[in-house]
Amino acid sequence: MDNSTEVKNFILEGLTNVPALQLPLFILFTLIYLSSIFGNLGMILLIFLDHRLHTPMYFFLSNLSLVDFGYSSAVTPKVMAEFLLGDKVISYNACAAQMFFFVGFATVENYLLASMAYDRYAAVCKPLHYTTTMTTGACACLVIGSYICGFLNASFHIGDIFSLSFCKSSVVHHFFCDVPAVMALSCSDKVISEAILVFMSSFNVFFALLVILISYLFIFVTISKMHSSQGHQKALSTCASHLTAVSLFYGTVIFMYLQPSSSHSMDTDKMASVFYAIIIPMLNPLVYSLRNKEVKSALKKSFEKAKLSLGLGF
Repeated sequence: MDNSTEVKNFILEGLTNVPALQLPLFILFTLIYLSSIFGNLGMILLIFLDHRLHTPMYFFLSNLSLVDFGYSSAVTPKVMAEFLLGDKVISYNACAAQMFFFVGFATVENYLLASMAYDRYAAVCKPLHYTTTMTTGACACLVIGSYICGFLNASFHIGDIFSLSFCKSSVVHHFFCDVPAVMALSCSDKVISEAILVFMSSFNVFFALLVILISYLFIFVTISKMHSSQGHQKALSTCASHLTAVSLFYGTVIFMYLQPSSSHSMDTDKMASVFYAIIIPMLNPLVYSLRNKEVKSALKKSFEKAKLSLGLGF
């Protein structure tokens, strides 16, 4: 058993071994990653600079953007290196670090989306008490709690998986060190580890989803009682972006993790993971900027200031 744990490196199978696709995919993923960086960091900067966006909703959104940047950065640069340099080797410690940050940030996003649903509930259902409910302290507690839950969950998974023995193949049938793909390489008895993975993933996802569903149940009941069509429209518009983000995130999470290992198809999981780990972090800023009047107004104001500054500069 001592020899069985002497794994120094893993080899990532990657998305494709077709040489003709390497460069086009590198260019595509570079564009996606740059869009994700500029979109998410730009959203954080926009919220920081515009005092009109200093509200609980945008405080949560700025943290969501930070988390999207974090878990995209845990995966995408390595994928780009695989395409450009053919470098598919990842050290044991680097694999553990990649898994830790990916799982940690993804779990934080899970709880942030639940916190944002509660914020929308307070705004639509308890508008007169909104400022006393969603205080700075309450928002800070929800965000800090999300980060604590996220990285505790990641620490637990890392401790469990990397305590297993790896004595078979070192080839990870994935393009990054995802939990099911690395666990599949172990020659230890994985029954308990697989049960832990399903239980913890189910608990995190369904607890957050329960908060979201209950919040939106109350929101839709409140909206149905509104007599003004303008009130209907305003209430729905405040929730539309969040509902879109929730649908994108949980659709792929449930597909990826909440199925027995015997049902996993690595090729299918790879395609779902591309969407989940790389594309969603790029889409969230677009969803919130295109469907939100306040963000569009702040963007317009920023562009006008930039034009004015450039005009004065010349």
